[in-house]
Amino acid sequence: MAHPRTTSASPRWVHPAPGTLAMGVEEELLLVDPATLEAAPGAPAVLEHCAAEAPGQVSAEITTLQVEVKSVPHTAAEDLRAELLSLRRLAARGAERESMGVVASGLPVLGAVVPPPITPGDRYAQGVDTYRALHDEQSMCACQVHVDVPDLATALKVCNRLRPWLPVLLAMTVNSPFFAGRDTGYAGWRTLAWGRWPVAGPPPFFHSVTHYEDVLGTLTESGALVDPATAFWDVRPAPRLPTLEVRVADMTSTAAESAVLAALVRALVAVSLREEERGEPVPVPSAEILRAAHWRAARDGLEGSGLDVVSGQLLPAADLVERMTAHALPALEQYGDSALVLSGVRQLVREGSGAARQREAAAGPGGLAAVVRRQLTETVLGRTAPLLPSPRR
Repeated sequence: MAHPRTTSASPRWVHPAPGTLAMGVEEELLLVDPATLEAAPGAPAVLEHCAAEAPGQVSAEITTLQVEVKSVPHTAAEDLRAELLSLRRLAARGAERESMGVVASGLPVLGAVVPPPITPGDRYAQGVDTYRALHDEQSMCACQVHVDVPDLATALKVCNRLRPWLPVLLAMTVNSPFFAGRDTGYAGWRTLAWGRWPVAGPPPFFHSVTHYEDVLGTLTESGALVDPATAFWDVRPAPRLPTLEVRVADMTSTAAESAVLAALVRALVAVSLREEERGEPVPVPSAEILRAAHWRAARDGLEGSGLDVVSGQLLPAADLVERMTAHALPALEQYGDSALVLSGVRQLVREGSGAARQREAAAGPGGLAAVVRRQLTETVLGRTAPLLPSPRR
């Protein structure tokens, strides 16, 4: 079964400079009613407001509670941060014209969202027919990072090398402790909800392109996939772009956090490419250990302990993030991203993950409503800005 991948001529992925290792980000945002602070449908009208200003860069998602913003590829992390912030603000302006707001969160904190309103269309209808009640909690949002890779064979080799780092990236980006008005007890409930899908979570170790295509073919034949794009592994060759896609992260609270994540992922890809060139051995943690590490990262996040999938040791998650950053440091320095990533990681450890900051807001006056108010501000202004007034009704 041939895997459909576009070329670098794709209008979604035009290189800033030939031969660069470019990176881009897709951010899934939730729409909320500014009066009730509950997640609310309205994506089609919001998209109409955004279409003229950024054609193709603000699009529909599987539910009408969500919109997705998509950056162009960048070589500089600061340029990526600036574009993501601009796109978030564009989506917020479109939402405000419909008397709504946008928030960056792994899951809706408030609202009767089970089941969510599904976006009309043949492909989404086919998904509902195939996956049925799995769509009931589909109002979840991720931050997806794309990085250049030359071909499918190389993408699969890098996927193999990134598998041990996936739970660490997850612990760093957890941002979904609350769902539809209740505390889940997890830092990243989105990962647990998403993990029920037939093809999700950490991918298998792929031995070759043939092995990969055989697996996709069998999954498609079984009915587990609607099409190759529904192979929702946490890292995968992107089905429609000439990139490697890392999809393990919850939607991050701020554009700055998304840029830090993207720069770190690009550096991990670059280091993996060098290791591959040198023929260095590839760690191959078992599926069971990887699954346990993802569960632990989703439960405890950055503030807890995480499982080192190579040694089997339980270590402070912050130490695992520091180890991952040190592993990526040569490439971070090469791309000029070391200051941005190191300061961003230190800030996360010092001030807390998105999940920890949600819990901090919920513990104060206003409870879960205060969480959403903070999200409305952080999404478009960052962490240190004063709370915004509610959008006009």
